[in-house]
Amino acid sequence: MAISCPPDRRRPARLLAGLALAALCAARTMPAAEPDPRTLPINVDAASSDVDYRSNTVVFRDVVITQGGARVAAANARATGLDFVDSTWEFTGRVRIDRDGGTLESDRAKVRFRDNVLESATIEGKPARFEQQLVRTPGKAHGRAETIVYDMAANRVTFTGDAWLTDGRNEISGQELVYNVADQRVLAETQPGDTDRVRITIRPQKDATPADEPAP
Repeated sequence: MAISCPPDRRRPARLLAGLALAALCAARTMPAAEPDPRTLPINVDAASSDVDYRSNTVVFRDVVITQGGARVAAANARATGLDFVDSTWEFTGRVRIDRDGGTLESDRAKVRFRDNVLESATIEGKPARFEQQLVRTPGKAHGRAETIVYDMAANRVTFTGDAWLTDGRNEISGQELVYNVADQRVLAETQPGDTDRVRITIRPQKDATPADEPAP
């Protein structure tokens, strides 16, 4: 004998309630969307400024520029007007640039703003230096070179001229190193006809002694 059960009229309501609860939980756990960097205000703070209206040049002393998580500080800065739509700023003296956990330090730098956002920075020094907090492993990545270009739109740092980079244990050096900030990966290549080689030093895992930066 077949036995049939009457339909549970409460089941659709229970199902809808369950779906609504799941949607609510998902909404609570989803991270908030990050604001468009181009909509964030740019703040300029300086000890003094000198505006030349004839040449439309602005000179700052002891200047700090911030936008969201990006920060540029230097002893001196020069720009053609306060235009961040498409402009290049020159910084000299104790230059420090911070963005996304990465830090650049140098004697001088050129920073380009485009569409009201910090697009790229080219720094030079003896040497210019880079540092970033690592995500997958403890410690920091350290690098140096004669010239460092930080393409913030592409999240890429290019070291040129006596380039050196370490993750605190392993080291890599060459004339040009390309570091992907998001993936924390290094690409080292030699140019055609270039006799310089890429050199890598890999320390055993049991060796906990961090790599010391060689003298420039």
